[in-house]
Amino acid sequence: MVEWINSLPPVMWAAGLPASEQFAIFSLLKIVIAIFAVVMPMVAYSVIAERRISAWIQDRVGPNRVGIPFTKIHLWGLGQPMADGVKSILKEDFTPAHVRKIYFWLAPAIAMIPALMTLAVIPFGNTVTPGSGEANKAVIADLNVGILYTFGIVSLSVYSIVLAGYASNSKYPFLGGIRSSAQMISYEIAMGMSIIPVFMLVGELNLTKVVEYQANGAWIVFKQPIAFIVFLIAAFAETNRLPFDMPESESELVGGYNTEYSSMKFAMFFMGEYAAMIAVSAMMVVLFLGGWTLPFAGLNESADSLGMGLIQLGIFISKLLLFMGLFIWIRWMLPRFRYDRLMDVGWKRFVPLALANIVVTAIYLYLTIPK
Repeated sequence: MVEWINSLPPVMWAAGLPASEQFAIFSLLKIVIAIFAVVMPMVAYSVIAERRISAWIQDRVGPNRVGIPFTKIHLWGLGQPMADGVKSILKEDFTPAHVRKIYFWLAPAIAMIPALMTLAVIPFGNTVTPGSGEANKAVIADLNVGILYTFGIVSLSVYSIVLAGYASNSKYPFLGGIRSSAQMISYEIAMGMSIIPVFMLVGELNLTKVVEYQANGAWIVFKQPIAFIVFLIAAFAETNRLPFDMPESESELVGGYNTEYSSMKFAMFFMGEYAAMIAVSAMMVVLFLGGWTLPFAGLNESADSLGMGLIQLGIFISKLLLFMGLFIWIRWMLPRFRYDRLMDVGWKRFVPLALANIVVTAIYLYLTIPK
């Protein structure tokens, strides 16, 4: 199979072009594939996946009628995201008179930006060498401090909810914004500490190097199961997903920070939430599940054809979809935490556990690495 993939023709646009032009074209192609051809459709269809899975769990039918426009072809309801998007665009974009307008308009835009910027440093494949052309890495920006960039950008996502709560000038959104700031700050500490043992093992902050380390051995999830568990649960809190959806908490805060929003501004908050789910799922794939690699040899090597590159991208997306399914399944299976319990778990359980894991890993490396 691997030999057949490698025999596929190289990327034709690379043949005969100067190295600088190859790099520019390949960078543009990566942006188009990663953001517009993969992430945005995944955001749209994550919504219908959640609605269908929740219907299945609750023994309901769910959306299954909308198909190809102007036809009677239903396609299991796969046209529903298009209908939802058109509905959001055509709804009246109402701005209440009592809000702080500049911040009110700015908050929904900030909701999506951090998640999309985080994807810039996520490697979704190995180095691609089209024929005899220049080698190109399957990552938009291969930073040596990729993980520091990621946490720096992720920390900006809280500003969207805080700004929405403040700008709405209403008590329920304000309480949602306060909850969000406390929750995200608390769990960012545990999340950041949980990955320190990963980079102690790898010895690099470059995410591509993390994947290469796992390609030559076992996936890090088997070496650092505690780090994986802490990171996974903290990811639920960072994306405001049940059982950590305190900023929304419909039963207490009506809808929390987005109570005063309507039309496309309202939709952008949820687009940002699903984009953040995709980004954090991609991070877990890279850090703990070997990225684009598989346990058997052959697919872990550099891609010297377009076919091999697409196969590695497919492996990466398949792992990512497993985490997306887990996010959706947990939402409809577990009840919401009480707020004091949520903070207790973050500060009294996860932070000490992550710190202890760092100490144990450091002692292990000190005793096992040759002096």
